[in-house]
Amino acid sequence: MVAPHAPSARALDVDTPLPPEAPAGFRGLWRTDRPARELYAEGAGIARCVPAAVAVPVDADDVSRLVIAARRDGWFVMPRGSGSGMAAGAVGPGVVVDLSRLQAIGPVEVAARRMRAQPGALRGAIDAAARVHGLRFPVDPSSGAFCTIGGMVGANAAGARTLRFGATRDWVHGIECVFANGARAWVRRDEPAPVGIPLVRAMLDALHTAGREVGASSLVRAGVRKESSGYALAEALAVLARDPSATGEALLTLLVGSEGTLAVFTAVELRLAPVPFATATLLACFGTLEAATEAAVQARDAGATACELLDRTFLDVAARDRSAAVPRNAEAVLIAEVEGESAVHARDAAILLGRAFTRAGAREVTVASHPGAERALWVLRHAASPILARLAPSLRSMQFIEDGCVPPAQLPAYVRGVRDALARADTLGVIFGHAGDAHVHVNPLVDVTRHDWRARVHTLLHEVCELTASLGGTLAGEHGDGRLRASLLPRTWSPGAMTAFRVLKQAADPYGVLNTGVKLATPGDGPFGALRHDPASAPLGEVAREALASIERDRAWHRFRLHAIDPSL
Repeated sequence: MVAPHAPSARALDVDTPLPPEAPAGFRGLWRTDRPARELYAEGAGIARCVPAAVAVPVDADDVSRLVIAARRDGWFVMPRGSGSGMAAGAVGPGVVVDLSRLQAIGPVEVAARRMRAQPGALRGAIDAAARVHGLRFPVDPSSGAFCTIGGMVGANAAGARTLRFGATRDWVHGIECVFANGARAWVRRDEPAPVGIPLVRAMLDALHTAGREVGASSLVRAGVRKESSGYALAEALAVLARDPSATGEALLTLLVGSEGTLAVFTAVELRLAPVPFATATLLACFGTLEAATEAAVQARDAGATACELLDRTFLDVAARDRSAAVPRNAEAVLIAEVEGESAVHARDAAILLGRAFTRAGAREVTVASHPGAERALWVLRHAASPILARLAPSLRSMQFIEDGCVPPAQLPAYVRGVRDALARADTLGVIFGHAGDAHVHVNPLVDVTRHDWRARVHTLLHEVCELTASLGGTLAGEHGDGRLRASLLPRTWSPGAMTAFRVLKQAADPYGVLNTGVKLATPGDGPFGALRHDPASAPLGEVAREALASIERDRAWHRFRLHAIDPSL
């Protein structure tokens, strides 16, 4: 397989934006003024880049017109929902396509356990609509109150309860797509792929080529339970191995997790699950991090729905929040959840899991089976993030090694390795995550007043990349590659896999109009461009600074950015 040259739109200079006139036929908002563009220069991650323009479409036809204009005029689109992604998949120099106003939620098909929503619908709103009918959308990231379903599908988002329910891909039945030539079509699991669109045929050809010339074993990481890095070629090949006629399901598998680089999503059909009759939650305290990580690996087999790890650094930060009951004298804690067909069944399952944790070395286990008591335990899991955002100006929480996932048996080695790397960099770090899946989030707390802080950040990133690769892990368990990790993919994927990824991207987007630089880096790109926490970065204007600071403080990523300029929009 010969890797094609990566497609690319023309470079855009943020100081000379696109013309103020909207593309022909576009009916939504089109802004090229600096204050409007600055409002989209940041997301929840570490990156800052002022886009060339902002487009807010009113419907799927508008999205199609934007893609056609991008192909004609030589720029690229960056689909964006709430901007809550950590990997800068929606922050860059192209044209932001703000899909957050496409937020309609269709009726729930109770018998089929399905529902349809536009990409800007919030995950929390979708779940609430399903629960009216005794159903739920079970993929539950911690950003669920403000992330959009389009962003979740784009990144193959996961969360705490994927220990039992898997990631978003498993719960997507169909996607309405705008492809790189502007064509629109639905892709569904139970229908053939729309091969009347040449780009669809090209993607399926690229998939078959990868199967012949690279092989599925080079396209998957054995034992890793969560993956949102690269393209899901191995999973799509597995679909066709089971049923060669299942081209719709194979294409859907590729699209979920593609981060806007293969198509722009304008609607999704979701599968739903029944609401559990009862749940119970456990809090287990451990004297060593090793004992906690080893216990977490057993959680899935013991019947847990979720199993979250909070290490000592997390607990120290969380202790600043008086609303969270933080265990004292614990090196790490696990918060786990079980479900049951009755309250008694759930409590019995929790007791059995608690005994397993005790055998693994837990000093103390608390079981809560009343909803109020359960919520009190989960408050601890969510206590640190708001506090991290309010740390002293010199100490910045920078999420650049925040999504590693390794085979479960390697979890203790991974956490120890990350701790050692932080110590060598003389950098504090908060460690937490979905330990039942061996998936760990790390928030390094970087002192930006130190003259060598940039060198420490680069060294820490290099060492954790090497550690992840040596343990057979992925750099992105649920947040996607974005622009942050695009240049790092060759560190953990084989040359054959990288070639297959490029061939697929070329097949889907020969014009270079779909989120260029995400997943596959453009020449010269690195993991760090301008950082929003860098004191030396050029400041944004007052309107953007105040609006973005308010969004971060209130964790209101779903707030419509242009309201900061004109509330009537």
